[in-house]
Amino acid sequence: MLLKELSSLASPLSQGQVDKLKQLTSELSAVQLAWVSGYLAATANAGQLAPVADAQTAQTVTILYGSQTGNGRGIAKALADKAQAQGYAVNLASMGEYNVRQLKQETVLLLVVSTHGEGEAPDDAIELHKFLASKRAPKLDNLHYSVLALGDSSYEFFCQTGKDFNARLAALGAKSLLPLIECDVDYEAAAGQWHADVLEAVKPLIQTSSASVVSIGTAKVSAESEFTKQNPYSAEVLVSQKITGRGSDRDVRHVEIDLGDSGLSYQAGDALGVWFSNDEALVGEILTALSLSADEQVVVGAEPLTLKQALVDKKELTQLYPGLVKAWAELSGNEVLLALSEDKEQVRQFILKHQLADLITLYPLATPVTLNATKLLELLRPLTPRLYSIASSQSEVETEVHLTVALVEDERHGAARFGGASHFLASAQEGTQVKVYVESNKHFRLPENPETPVIMIGPGTGVAPFRAFMQERVAQGIQGDSWLFFGNPHFEQDFLYQTEWQQYLKNGDLSRIDVAFSRDQAHKIYVQHRIKEQGQALWQWLQNGAHLYICGDAERMAKDVHQALIEVAVEVGGLNSEAAEAYFETLRSDKRYQKDVY
Repeated sequence: MLLKELSSLASPLSQGQVDKLKQLTSELSAVQLAWVSGYLAATANAGQLAPVADAQTAQTVTILYGSQTGNGRGIAKALADKAQAQGYAVNLASMGEYNVRQLKQETVLLLVVSTHGEGEAPDDAIELHKFLASKRAPKLDNLHYSVLALGDSSYEFFCQTGKDFNARLAALGAKSLLPLIECDVDYEAAAGQWHADVLEAVKPLIQTSSASVVSIGTAKVSAESEFTKQNPYSAEVLVSQKITGRGSDRDVRHVEIDLGDSGLSYQAGDALGVWFSNDEALVGEILTALSLSADEQVVVGAEPLTLKQALVDKKELTQLYPGLVKAWAELSGNEVLLALSEDKEQVRQFILKHQLADLITLYPLATPVTLNATKLLELLRPLTPRLYSIASSQSEVETEVHLTVALVEDERHGAARFGGASHFLASAQEGTQVKVYVESNKHFRLPENPETPVIMIGPGTGVAPFRAFMQERVAQGIQGDSWLFFGNPHFEQDFLYQTEWQQYLKNGDLSRIDVAFSRDQAHKIYVQHRIKEQGQALWQWLQNGAHLYICGDAERMAKDVHQALIEVAVEVGGLNSEAAEAYFETLRSDKRYQKDVY
């Protein structure tokens, strides 16, 4: 009777919602209808959707992602779409937005997580990672799970965070649906297979729970641009201008790109993904050295093209990986390279300083070994886009996006070697087309309260997002205090955006600036030294609620700056080393200490 009268009642629901409700209720037993009725009544009285603490949570597949560069989020979102298409109710969320107390009520949990830095969890996975490793973590005997780990085999701690999650869930009594899936940078095929396998593995769980699978409770996903990593926008380069002096030992470019009528939007703190083409001269050198024809027809994926086109637009030529070094050692038969390929640390150091062209030159193929086009393409990784911190605010530049790009260049054995993306952008003429997309970075954001003080530490090209921060603050009329620490080798040659910072300072938009030009005096001075010198004031800013930001090199700078901050907390704040670490960990948890390091 209720169902028959539903559509005739004066209802606040849309017709589509009424139809969904009819579909749901038609599939439920009397007992299930009574349970849903009570749950909805309780929810209405509470004024919010409370978590369901009942066996019926078996209806929901929870998919969580921990993602530093957006790849994990993309894989999780695609899995959620496929799960929903198969009729599953899905709860999709960032690990950073997930209530860890809900974990003990889950029955099906699918995790996608990357590894950051030296085996560290990405920012949005830190809290869940810590919770699972703590004594507060509950027994999870009713949980079935699967983990897909993202990593880069060029690094020592490959997929470490995924391994941690997998091991810890098992130790807490959860049952693995599938063995841990470890993905390298060319993860698409493995992720697609995992989607199919894990959704198949979930089926019996849903069936044995007698749960009706509906789309109620599906997590809301914010509207996203039609332009993504897989479907980038073809934008136009407006400017690629060198902003270091003639005497500088580095070439840093200010690049402006027109987003036209794409509708792409970004926030200060976001990154721009840039697809690039390899240098044709480099491709020519490789083809000549291997005696391969540029015009030979090959297939990449399902796409037919020439070998030259494949090497220009489809394959990584400027970044090696351990598997390629090992394969080349075997092809060349070179004993030195063979020995090196067995030592993980030596391989890691070798990769940092060599490219494919160097491998070919230094370790020629053993006679009579030949390498055909198909085998070469199999050895090479797919080309991947590079992410650049955005150096502009849309409040200021509207349909443009600005980048600060350091040209990666070196001379090896008489040959010039360049970074793939940086050389592409540095060489771009006005009107050059470049495929781009916006990669959101929710973990590098200005404070919600505009009056909150901000401390920005960004030596070298790490200053890029802070240019965006200042443009945004000025456009919004924000009067809160701001302090920039900047460093580079020489004041006269390397003070990036000098006139802009001086104008902000003059206008009162920037409260303070401390600079460290390391080579302008006999002893080297870096930003960490300026932090120590200004420790008293910096500590007072933190006590006044300032948010702290670091952008730039992760390998050395970020570690040295963090150590300087610890020393300030000890020397000025009166904390011991352990308490100082705990203090900055609390700042990080409270989103008052944010890093964008690479």
